[in-house]
Amino acid sequence: MPGKLKAKIVAGRHLPVMDRASDLTDAFVEVKFGNTTFKTDVCHKSLNPQWNSEWFKFEVDDEDLQDEPLQITVLDHDTYSANDAIGKVYIDIDPLLCTEAASVISGWFPIYDTIHGIRGEINVLVKVELFNDLNRFRQSSCGVKFFCTTSIPRCYRAAMVHGFVEELVVNEDPEYQWIDRIRTPRASNEARQRLISLMSGELQRKIGLKVLEMGGNAVVGYLQCFDLEGESGLVVRAIGTACTLDKVSSGSAPSTNTHVPVFGEDLPSSSGPPTPFRALPTSSSSPPPFSPSKPCSRQSSSSDTDLSLTPKTGKNTWPRPPFLLLSLPTPTPHCGATMVEFPFFTLTSFPPGFLVHVGGVVSARSVKLLDRIHNPDEPETRDAWWEEIRQEIKSHAKALGCHAVVGYSESTSICEEVCILSASGTAAILNPRYMREGCLDIGSTDHRFEEPSPPSCGFCHIPYDELNMPFPAQLTYCYHCRRQKVPDVLFTTIDLPSEAAVTGKGCLIQARLCRLKKKAQGEVNATAISNLLPFMEYELHTQLMNKLKLRNMNALFGLHIQISVGENMLLGLASATGVYLTALPTPGGIQIAGKTPGDLSNEHHILTIQKRINDTIAKNKELYQINPPELTEEGLGSPIPEPRQRSRLFRSHSESSDELSELDLSHGKKDAFVLEIDDTDAVEDIHSLLTDTPPPTGFYSCNTEIMPGIYNWTSGIQMFTSVRVFRLSNANLTNQGLNKIFTDLCENLLKSFYFKLRSMIPCCLCHLNFTVAVPEEELIQVAVTAVAMTFDKDQTQEKPAEKPINKGSSENEDQLQFPLELCVDVPSANAQPSSKVSGILKPFLRFRSFGGSSVTVVKMTPLSFLPGIRIIKYLGIINMFFIRETTSLREEGGVSGFLHSFIAEVFAMVRAHVAALGGNAVVSYSMKECVLMENPNKNQAQCLINVSGDAVICVRETDQEPTASMTNMGQTCCSATEGAT
Repeated sequence: MPGKLKAKIVAGRHLPVMDRASDLTDAFVEVKFGNTTFKTDVCHKSLNPQWNSEWFKFEVDDEDLQDEPLQITVLDHDTYSANDAIGKVYIDIDPLLCTEAASVISGWFPIYDTIHGIRGEINVLVKVELFNDLNRFRQSSCGVKFFCTTSIPRCYRAAMVHGFVEELVVNEDPEYQWIDRIRTPRASNEARQRLISLMSGELQRKIGLKVLEMGGNAVVGYLQCFDLEGESGLVVRAIGTACTLDKVSSGSAPSTNTHVPVFGEDLPSSSGPPTPFRALPTSSSSPPPFSPSKPCSRQSSSSDTDLSLTPKTGKNTWPRPPFLLLSLPTPTPHCGATMVEFPFFTLTSFPPGFLVHVGGVVSARSVKLLDRIHNPDEPETRDAWWEEIRQEIKSHAKALGCHAVVGYSESTSICEEVCILSASGTAAILNPRYMREGCLDIGSTDHRFEEPSPPSCGFCHIPYDELNMPFPAQLTYCYHCRRQKVPDVLFTTIDLPSEAAVTGKGCLIQARLCRLKKKAQGEVNATAISNLLPFMEYELHTQLMNKLKLRNMNALFGLHIQISVGENMLLGLASATGVYLTALPTPGGIQIAGKTPGDLSNEHHILTIQKRINDTIAKNKELYQINPPELTEEGLGSPIPEPRQRSRLFRSHSESSDELSELDLSHGKKDAFVLEIDDTDAVEDIHSLLTDTPPPTGFYSCNTEIMPGIYNWTSGIQMFTSVRVFRLSNANLTNQGLNKIFTDLCENLLKSFYFKLRSMIPCCLCHLNFTVAVPEEELIQVAVTAVAMTFDKDQTQEKPAEKPINKGSSENEDQLQFPLELCVDVPSANAQPSSKVSGILKPFLRFRSFGGSSVTVVKMTPLSFLPGIRIIKYLGIINMFFIRETTSLREEGGVSGFLHSFIAEVFAMVRAHVAALGGNAVVSYSMKECVLMENPNKNQAQCLINVSGDAVICVRETDQEPTASMTNMGQTCCSATEGAT
């Protein structure tokens, strides 16, 4: 599909002084796309040049439009020497290639230099004209929409979900090429940024081609990652969920307050059982509704030939597993239909009834040596690695009696030549009503699906056979419907289903672990790491279980476990949101057991710890308002059987089972979770468990999108990003000492958030995303992105039947940590007089920037929605990679000042690109990569950051179109940050 790209350079402002004699600049601009370059005239002696150039036209294929960014380089003209570079702007053209996209990119873009940061702004206009696609062998995937959000986008409905798509692209890293020895740092960084931009575009195009082959038109839950493998190469890889999305008219768009994604019109009844899929008439032009199980065989595609881009190796097909119908003695003959090879979904939020049963978390890790890859340009080796991991995940899901994995994600951790590959998700059974074609003959045969399951507890019921469980577990009858069995504890990687019945509020639960290892190289190092990993995961899960019981909760949602490898240590961080599901049994508390009960002093010590634990559990029940309803048998059909004796958690096998009878410490008939004190480490673990302080009064925290138990959100939100780096000074640290340092680092980070955001009480920190790394031998780095949301504390205990009415506090949309001078051109009727400047602004108000010009604030949030705000259009994905380097670290305020200014610049550039597309918000924002390398002795530091999100246009719930201040997108703010700390 040939196309024409047109670019116009209008003006610049606030350029740096490049000529010391006149304190001015002779600026001109180079516009480059592919191998074609145009130049503007030189605007002499001006820091605010006006070029008003003609339209520069590039005739290119749409494949190049997807792969290549438009490069705009601002230079200072010198007559007798080489022109000096001021900075660059990379503009992604892909958002202009969709039919629903913006027709023009127009705005002020920050001019960015990898050494000096932002150096002024440039006003650019970009247009694209595409011709009709008549090429059946096309290499482009124009028109495929990409979404970072892990739920169905707000103004779309899913006509079909096709399944899992993945791809990776490999190239040599310019930082490790021989020419880098003679290049300047600026040239090396720019070569790296340009290559990463090209690889990102190529990867997106290839994933789009796979989606088109499957019959879809969108990728939801798009997760792109960078693997910096050093001399082995640079890998950009991505996963996502291929869908067919239909636009919902603005009148029927769902409210953003209801937090329920929209799927096909044939939604299952929330009160009835799943029923066989009703086959719908289809045609070659309109795909049938929702199908996670349809392979969309390539032979049926109208444009397919034997010269298809992807070889027909059956990679996207797998036989429908018979374990979906566990009660059948043998699978029915017609159940041999094909499905996508990996039935994985990167989505974490689903509509009511979509998840029939949840089995639990499935994960896999693998340690690989990068120097075993002989040819860095061949991706087959890495593809084979990930294939192994996914097959293992699939087999784990099958062992749990599940046919799908939801909330799926992949990650890596690299140090020197060792790479740890990790993948995790939640094994689940999906509603057969969403399955395509009548392969599942459910009705009279499978008795598990005959009885209607209450919508609030159906997903908790076990999918596996009680008599052949893959692991020892304590099962009881569901405390809600009393028909099906449920586990005593449920771990998942997804958000809390909207239909789930919850008692009280949730809270953030974190497990942290450090393990020292000896320095080694090659296979010896990989073997040592492989031997450590299983024990680290066991310890992390033990910590999670202990902390969950201590808070009297019985389920974890949004579980994310990271293992980060360094030269001499391994870091483990597990984050999740704990809740009390009313369908699961009440936790029985924690019981301490000692090795020598005859020792009176030891026995007294144990009783003291036991009392502290019991007191802590009682306080937590009151703090999180966990008051489960008392179960009575009056008026019920059948009583709930007494649960069997729960298995103990042993830390050693030295005790015999005869001692079980001696450990009943006044817990009555309730089962106790037993902790055994068998050495000094165990005592330290219990002390650290008790010193895990809850948030201050008025604060709550979670790592899911919405805090369970809080429903009346106001529109007062504040996003923030914080990076903290700790340098280890003591060379003789032990595992226990490292654990304490790491725990204190994370705890102090959270405490700093509570202190800085104290003016927002009552407040909840949602979507807390922790990323840990060991960038150098003595450094520990923790990066956090989250959003602080206010709520109405008087109405938080019950789910509202209708969307909550925003009260006066809901007008406080933009609470910036940095006070800004307000342009009072849109008065607030609910504004409260105050002598103190609090920085609270109305949504989408304009404030004064430098130079006195009024600009529009682009909201940023890691959530897929904004409370009280309705998304009316998605403009495309924002995926940007930045490198910043300095040789004056101390002059920039040390590592803290350097990182703060860099993150603030990243925010400014993201906002500028969104505003240029015509948007006024970024949702599902995340910082996926933050690599810091420093050398304090040489006063040097370098940082790499990758951010992504969805650019959107949104309006208040009461409005139909963007207000005047929203549509004024000609300018954007380059100096305001949203809470970079």
